[in-house]
Amino acid sequence: MTPTLIGRLQTRVFLIVVIGSIWTAIITPVLPGMGLLGETYAVTFAILGVVGVGGLLWELPYHAIQQFRWEKDWPTALGLLTAINEGLLAWFIVDLGFAPGIEAGGVPLPAFLIHFLTTWIVIFLFANGPLRVPALRHRYRGGRLV
Repeated sequence: MTPTLIGRLQTRVFLIVVIGSIWTAIITPVLPGMGLLGETYAVTFAILGVVGVGGLLWELPYHAIQQFRWEKDWPTALGLLTAINEGLLAWFIVDLGFAPGIEAGGVPLPAFLIHFLTTWIVIFLFANGPLRVPALRHRYRGGRLV
């Protein structure tokens, strides 16, 4: 079954909150040029929040575009490419200082890229693999978790 909009939103929130938080906690200490560890955690979790909220907003135009496709869903490879526009949006929000708790220019680009891209890949892989074990009926319920 093709994921419904509410199913896609629920899945995205779950993946960002659970998998994204775990991965952010793991990767944060090794990010380059970020400063004190406590401040770095605050920044990386703020970035994760920006990515989460931005991703929820992106789901609306994604869903509208998908309605023109026969199967009403993206091919998996195209889903990977959505990282580009979501990453650019998140970077501009963070770099311009619109993210809460992050001053303009306060995050080095290499640190952002490492955090964003590795988090994106981990979440993508989890969504297309291990998520199917605990959520057996996930695809039959339109992607809804609740």
